[in-house]
Amino acid sequence: MTELITDPLFYAVAIPALIVTGISKAGFGGITMLSVPLMALVISPVQAAGIMLPILIAMDFFSIWVYRKSWDKKNLLILIPGSILGITIGGLTAGSVDDNAVRLIVGLIAVSFVVYRLIIEAKLAKENKKQKPLSAIRPSGLFWGALSGFTSFVAHAGSPPFQVYVLPQRLDKEIFAGTGVMFFAFGNALKLIPYGMLGQLSSANLVASAVLLPLVPVGVLLGFWINRKMTQKMFYQVVLIIIFLVGLKLIWDGLSSTLS
Repeated sequence: MTELITDPLFYAVAIPALIVTGISKAGFGGITMLSVPLMALVISPVQAAGIMLPILIAMDFFSIWVYRKSWDKKNLLILIPGSILGITIGGLTAGSVDDNAVRLIVGLIAVSFVVYRLIIEAKLAKENKKQKPLSAIRPSGLFWGALSGFTSFVAHAGSPPFQVYVLPQRLDKEIFAGTGVMFFAFGNALKLIPYGMLGQLSSANLVASAVLLPLVPVGVLLGFWINRKMTQKMFYQVVLIIIFLVGLKLIWDGLSSTLS
């Protein structure tokens, strides 16, 4: 018989982590990756990742329904092939990749991107100009899609590379959120194959996932409500702040684990 996790500390950490993750899945990409590090405070990171994947997929179903009419087809056609490549590489190299190095690299990309955006926007504001939105370009989209798929697989850190590519396009906030929802829903479904092969979808982990599933609609619907209440400008400011904070967290995790 599969043993249920009964440690109250696990649920004290897992419940707020899942609600925050649901909010992120509803449009505020970036803080999703905080769930595994939080749960890793009380269980192993591998087990936390295994428990989270089915929950993320359940959240994807809710998010897809919410954003079923709000997503950008062109970006997905560019990003998804890259994601398939990145997840495949992640699965094939799972035993040899240094997770901390990946966290450090993604964190540096995220923080550098935010600093770059702030410098550009400050310069434009000084010159009283507005930056023209960038277009979806296949070569760069394939690269960032592959990096997102790879880092999502090995370190649950796929949001910063995705946002580095999509954010400069200045999409409508709901199109931006919906495109991210569709992109990561596909990636999470694809990750079931290598996660299963690596033994991360054990019966014990699946039972823990099932116990936590009722929290799924709470976070997703709360995130959707927050998204609707924000202005376009505020939405992008919040996303940049999240990217920056998550980037710092990844840099800290990468450096502290490597140096310890």
